[in-house]
Amino acid sequence: MITSWFRDVVTTRHDYARSWKDRTGGKVVGYLCTYVPEEIIYAGGMLPVRLLGSHQPQDVSERHIPSMYCSFCRDVLAQGLLSRYDYLDGLVFANSCLHIRQVFEVWQWQLRPSFSHYLYMPDALDSPGVVECWEAELQKFKRSLEAWTGSVITTDALAHSIGTYNENRRLLKELYELRRGSPPLGGKEAMEIVLSSMLVDKQEHNLALRSRLQELKHSTPPSDDRPRLMLVGSENDDTEVVEAIESLGAVVVIDDHCTGSRYFWNEAAEVGDPVRVIAERYIARPRCPVKDGGERRRVEHVAGLAREYRASGAIMLLEKFCHPHEWDAPTIEKGLKDVGVPTLILEVDVTVPRGQIRTRVEAFLEMISP
Repeated sequence: MITSWFRDVVTTRHDYARSWKDRTGGKVVGYLCTYVPEEIIYAGGMLPVRLLGSHQPQDVSERHIPSMYCSFCRDVLAQGLLSRYDYLDGLVFANSCLHIRQVFEVWQWQLRPSFSHYLYMPDALDSPGVVECWEAELQKFKRSLEAWTGSVITTDALAHSIGTYNENRRLLKELYELRRGSPPLGGKEAMEIVLSSMLVDKQEHNLALRSRLQELKHSTPPSDDRPRLMLVGSENDDTEVVEAIESLGAVVVIDDHCTGSRYFWNEAAEVGDPVRVIAERYIARPRCPVKDGGERRRVEHVAGLAREYRASGAIMLLEKFCHPHEWDAPTIEKGLKDVGVPTLILEVDVTVPRGQIRTRVEAFLEMISP
């Protein structure tokens, strides 16, 4: 079944990357933040791979980064130190939070990838000249990749890459549109589909996603009165948490996090200078709280999604010690309250028992159920 393909990609992502590398002879480049412009990497014939953790306890990262850094960062670094990502040829980081930046620096020092690049992604995205600044950074990045690979990344290759990525974004958005009514798929499957898109060749993912969309369009969605939930947060890539939430009788219909809708919500223009339009696209995408100047815009976007998808409640999944999202939480909670959507804030960590999460979610569902 095509459904299991997406799940298998997520659970066996290292095997996929190694197989792709053996099959194509190409380079695999890991990235630590979704502000990294994958289109440029892909246009150079390389496979961009989003680095994720294992959601399992580990004891190897604390000697390199503080234990009060978020569990996602510590988990990702541990996967590198444990040689789970030994197939990576390069690593790229776009300026975001301090915790992820230190993971990047430790990875450089300890694992010494043959290529690494730090992208200065501006924080003040409403500042004059911000697009020009980011475009210059992307040009520098393009030249750095060309020097490393010995191959020119052509304008045609960039245009083709933009088209491929835009198609994937359109298909993912089409998938999400199906969830506005009676959702024909649950939040766990939706998360698996988005996560898998960050791990495989985009053309291959487009083919699988088109097939899945056809299946869903010809299926009969369930007619029920389950509570409709929105998930808000950062790197919420733990499918077991979503499964636990939905096992209590709810359905996740929409999300706002960088391993979900923020990753694909807007497209790049397909006319004009390719590097320029890529720069414009990443500046214009729905923002994470690390990027300032957009607090009101962020609240309006999150509250707008909650209204459009008729969420009866929202759950904020906050990585423990994730300061940007902790600062962001009260503002988002108020914005959702203003549109009549109650919110449950859950602090998650690999050490938090699933039973504790289930208990709190169950109480929340009882509160919002009619």
